[in-house]
Amino acid sequence: MPVDAIKAARIVHASGISQAISSSASDAVFHALRTARSANVTVSFDTNLRLRLWPLDRARAVIHAAAGLADILRPSFDDARQLTGLDDADRIADFYLSVGPKIVALTLGAEGALIATREKRVRVPARAAKIVDATGAGDMFTGAFLAEYLRTGDPFAAGRYANVAAALSTEGYGAVAPMPKRTAVESAMMGRVMSATGAMH
Repeated sequence: MPVDAIKAARIVHASGISQAISSSASDAVFHALRTARSANVTVSFDTNLRLRLWPLDRARAVIHAAAGLADILRPSFDDARQLTGLDDADRIADFYLSVGPKIVALTLGAEGALIATREKRVRVPARAAKIVDATGAGDMFTGAFLAEYLRTGDPFAAGRYANVAAALSTEGYGAVAPMPKRTAVESAMMGRVMSATGAMH
């Protein structure tokens, strides 16, 4: 494991999928997260529940243990409902904040997202999109959220930015080609329409 790279990072991000692959992979993720925490590196974790890879009971135990090591937790509502047994977004946020993360960025599909800290929470409404292919939209949200959080230090601004970026990413085919550039996201946030490549329409 590249311990020096982990200690030098600004954020270390992992997901439940990595832990579901094998016991050794799960152990490696835990080691990476603990290494990051010991070096005061921000830890981000995405639940990414895939029940084809492991049973719910094991997934719940391992994912919640990893969530306890995270500063930022990124569950989807569908994941969280299965992992916690809760059906209310605010109760889910309360549950995960009690586990350890300082920030919970809960995506709510067509209802947008809930960004919660212990002091404040904000519902970010969904942005209308001409959906072509939703592949990778959750990962787009996560990447955009972390990038904007690193830039601003504001989880609520990061949530608004990520929500728009994820919506724009569904307007093309595939997980990579439709990823929007910052210019497109910022213009969409201001109400202008731009393509993912940054060209004004």
